[in-house]
Amino acid sequence: MSDYLTTCERAARAAGAVLLDWQGKFRIREKGRADLVTEADVESQKKIQEIVLGDFPDHGFLGEEEDPANAASAQYDYRWIADPLDGTTNYVHGLANYSVSLALQHKGEVIVGVVYDPVHDQCFAAERGKGATLNGAKLSVSDITDLEGALVAASFAAGIQRDSPEIHQFVEVLVRCQAMRRLGSAALNLAYVAAGILDAYWASSVKIWDVAAGVLIVEEAGGVIRGVGGERFDWNRPKVVATSTLALHDQLQAAIKV
Repeated sequence: MSDYLTTCERAARAAGAVLLDWQGKFRIREKGRADLVTEADVESQKKIQEIVLGDFPDHGFLGEEEDPANAASAQYDYRWIADPLDGTTNYVHGLANYSVSLALQHKGEVIVGVVYDPVHDQCFAAERGKGATLNGAKLSVSDITDLEGALVAASFAAGIQRDSPEIHQFVEVLVRCQAMRRLGSAALNLAYVAAGILDAYWASSVKIWDVAAGVLIVEEAGGVIRGVGGERFDWNRPKVVATSTLALHDQLQAAIKV
């Protein structure tokens, strides 16, 4: 394991411990309708920064709770990208489906990623070119090739409207697949595709910190990553379709082009 991955896992686990400690003690404020942030988010991110910048002080840092003025972090060759609490709404309501997502980007390419589920102590990790693991055990995607036999998850933007395209996409996929899930954590959805728990996942409105780690983990587990529309995935426009196989990818893309 590289020093980068060691630090990444240590920081994600420490942030997860912060979230568990804050459970039930936090106060809530809204960033927007149906978009919540808690003190736990902020304290979790502080812990991540403390660890990664303590180990690598010459690296940049971008986090969900970061000051927008910190866009200068993109100027660093090495940049840590963190979502200190992916699944805040679940966390607030006591649903045990949230995670810490942390990735390291080098000159625009993600080279290390960790998604940590503190409730179940599940640490999904990957290093580019070295495969993906769950608590040290090798991960691989499922072998599902047909949408009708696939368990599929989706993420929608906060404040979605009745006539939003995502609603039509959801219905179209729902009637074609085995079953649909909306789990509330983009990072965990991707990790579950990598682990073969889910067969596919798509999201048309996510941020880079939501998916940076998970995308790498899926790729290193043998999965397929594309943009919504079938194009090459673009870190600057992180709309993502993740599937276990290319055949399943093509069927899911056809279903969401409504």
